[in-house]
Amino acid sequence: MAVEDMDRLRRTGRIAIVGASLAGLRAAETLRAEGFAGELTLIGDEPYEPYDRPPLSKAVLLGRADPHRTELPRCRDIDAKWRLGTAATGLDLTAGRVRLSDGDEVEYDRLLIATGVRARPWPKESEARLDGVFLLRTRDDAAGLHQRLRAGPRRVFVIGAGFAGCEVASACREQGIEVTVAERAGAPLVGALGGVVGAVAAELMHEHGVDLRTRVTVTALEGDAAGRVRAVHLSDESVVEADVVVVSLGSQRNTEWLNGSGLGAGPRGIACDAGCRAFDFRGIVTDDVFVAGDVARSPHALFEYQFLSLEHWGNAVAQAETAAHNMICDGTDRRPHLWMPAFWSSQFGVNIKSVGVPPMGEELMITQGSTAERRFVGVYGHKGRVVAAVSFDNTRWLEFYQRAIERGAPFPVEYPTLDRRPENRRPVPADFPDPSLPTHGPMVTLSGYSPADTQLVFHPARH
Repeated sequence: MAVEDMDRLRRTGRIAIVGASLAGLRAAETLRAEGFAGELTLIGDEPYEPYDRPPLSKAVLLGRADPHRTELPRCRDIDAKWRLGTAATGLDLTAGRVRLSDGDEVEYDRLLIATGVRARPWPKESEARLDGVFLLRTRDDAAGLHQRLRAGPRRVFVIGAGFAGCEVASACREQGIEVTVAERAGAPLVGALGGVVGAVAAELMHEHGVDLRTRVTVTALEGDAAGRVRAVHLSDESVVEADVVVVSLGSQRNTEWLNGSGLGAGPRGIACDAGCRAFDFRGIVTDDVFVAGDVARSPHALFEYQFLSLEHWGNAVAQAETAAHNMICDGTDRRPHLWMPAFWSSQFGVNIKSVGVPPMGEELMITQGSTAERRFVGVYGHKGRVVAAVSFDNTRWLEFYQRAIERGAPFPVEYPTLDRRPENRRPVPADFPDPSLPTHGPMVTLSGYSPADTQLVFHPARH
């Protein structure tokens, strides 16, 4: 784009942001902070202004935060048109228009897609509609589930032991509510952290009174004559009575509205380059469509340039800021999005944090502390180098290992700081599940090398 055209875009251009959540809001603030004075429109399918999601499975369920008071703080006035409660239903790349569910269209010169993810529903619709069956993604979900927990259910049944499922179980036990968790894998968190660390998470759940059922799937939800859920049937032919069921089967990326648009969008997300520019279905980068947040999949130089999809608060902010900057500047001034993948979770009194891409690791070393003490650091290795680290109540080491990942430090780890106990010096298989099988656990998803690869099949029967 010529200098005069970029200047005109900054002064009088039209930018539309589809997705009025964290990434969308931070992108809008960055655009205004960096001098965009044109027309700015934010489109969101929920009727609420952007709110914070991490508290929904933690503080809200414990009654420590009001689900209706989790709005994100505003860093500055963005002077935007808000189209809330109106979903985007289509995209015309040639005309530069976003089609909306109310029949209206929004024209743009630059578009940012930040539509994020939604909770994967229970696949049997009649069972999903039973009273007492919940998802947990939106603030309305959290408000409804919190109200039901306050009513004192006899037992809560959680389907899926990823991070959200474990946090729900933790909140239930903290309130003295009986809870059963069913997981098709051999332990909780295996999709995100592997079987070795998952075994530690399983011990934590048992110690806190969770009825953990592993290597089983839920075959049916049973309701009573009034349409209320009353029992859960499992693949081992056992039946568990429960009056609240939380379906925690992971997330689905919100890309269906882009079908037929020509973008490289599919179940894995929307492919974009390191500068957040979207690819079309042929693998050609676009100039006026950008992507940020949970819905994006972009190559990362530290991880073999594989496309990564990251579901994390910090990544959404960093990628939104990068995308916004690049939308209104010349190519020579653009910058790459190279945020280090990270996540955190608080459950059963333990603070779990990670940096890097654990599912990429074939091997794991416990380098500090001890899994028996529930206070340790585990380091993941891939092809002879460090690619991730996870800590249980031991976060002070993560900055050290983040730097190790950034410089491609060798694995196995041989630092002077290494705990010298022999049992901690031997790498062991990290024990991740077969990557060809669908999993709801990872917060970081490796999705190959091709920006045009949109094929991903999910088999709900495996749950």
